[in-house]
Amino acid sequence: MLPDSIALGIPGLQFAPGDHICAFYPSLAERDEILIPYLREGLKAGDKCICVVDSTVPEVVFAALGADVDLGSCLERQQLEVQRSEDTYFCDGSFCAGVMLDFWDRSIGEAMAGGFGFTRAVGEMTWALREMPGVEELVEYEARLNKFLPRYPQVILCLYELDRFSGEVLVDVLKTHPKVLLGGMVLDNPYYLEPDEFLATRH
Repeated sequence: MLPDSIALGIPGLQFAPGDHICAFYPSLAERDEILIPYLREGLKAGDKCICVVDSTVPEVVFAALGADVDLGSCLERQQLEVQRSEDTYFCDGSFCAGVMLDFWDRSIGEAMAGGFGFTRAVGEMTWALREMPGVEELVEYEARLNKFLPRYPQVILCLYELDRFSGEVLVDVLKTHPKVLLGGMVLDNPYYLEPDEFLATRH
């Protein structure tokens, strides 16, 4: 049985199974102050960790983690997967919310079948700033993730670099995440809308 609260990896911060959290940060250095402890804590707890990066390469993440965990063992047991946005969000040259949801369903389903009791997923969202077909589906995708989360024992963390996204996009991002990590605190988000309600406002 899963506990009600799980350590995020940043001292004093907790999350609950099923949480969908957006983390806002001002620069790449602050991104890593969220991303690396989140993954490190999950690996130490025995969680499956699936990370998709966009503005860095997997090797940088491996290097940052390697000093604190037995990276070779984590990779051998397939406890840790770090992938690039090109191979996930844009695997066929464009973004499709349904295809990406299928990716998570397949990846996390395989983790559960492989014996992992809990999955931590994290995606760096700057891929949505590229001029690629389908990126306009970003916030629809974020809304639909909220329906997907109850399917498995999991948490999903979405990383947004504040200065690179427009205010309009960030407002919609807020509406699609029940919790927000900002300024060193995890907050219940008063602007969150349930998926059907949010999607109805988009059409």
